[in-house]
Amino acid sequence: MTQARVSGSPACRGGFYRRCRVDDDPIRKFDRWYREEAARNSLSDIVALATSTREGAPSVRIVLFKGLSAGAFVFFTNYRSRKAADLAANPQAALAFYWPVPPRQVRVEGSVEILPPPESDAYWATRPRESQLGALASDQSSPIPNRSVLDQRLRELEETFRGREIPRPAHWGGYRLLARRVEFWEGRAGRLHDRVLFERVGEGWTRTLIAP
Repeated sequence: MTQARVSGSPACRGGFYRRCRVDDDPIRKFDRWYREEAARNSLSDIVALATSTREGAPSVRIVLFKGLSAGAFVFFTNYRSRKAADLAANPQAALAFYWPVPPRQVRVEGSVEILPPPESDAYWATRPRESQLGALASDQSSPIPNRSVLDQRLRELEETFRGREIPRPAHWGGYRLLARRVEFWEGRAGRLHDRVLFERVGEGWTRTLIAP
């Protein structure tokens, strides 16, 4: 693992610079933090996803992080949803992870592209059957007259696919966010938190300490 030494700096006392060693690769650093959190918190995959329209009107919602694909951050949704419409018009987005114990936050910004169909197919096959049916029953973000419409669609789909595998619908699948900025925040006493910003430059990254 490539690491940068910062010996002689007061930051070596703790936070990001424990043992005076820092990762040069933010994706690897994120993966380590995420795995540590997943080992103790079943809600570690909850993340806020921010998108915007072509005109720049923002929208944010909670989604589930579904791992890294070739160093990019993956999530799944209905391609007809509001977030999908935003991403079609403006394929830029941001993610914000927050884990309270120990207090840590990771912010990710970058471009977004649709995940290759085989990867979406592979994930779809792992979803519980009720989640597959739910994805088919819901025309996400579209108006409905009442809840019973969804219940009726679900009953019809249960009958249609009784005893059969449910194929992934073409309007549902994954996205991956290719990070160009990744910021790590770790809480410290007196609100003098640690913050480190990584920015993509060519095939590598720059790393900058920033004030809390």
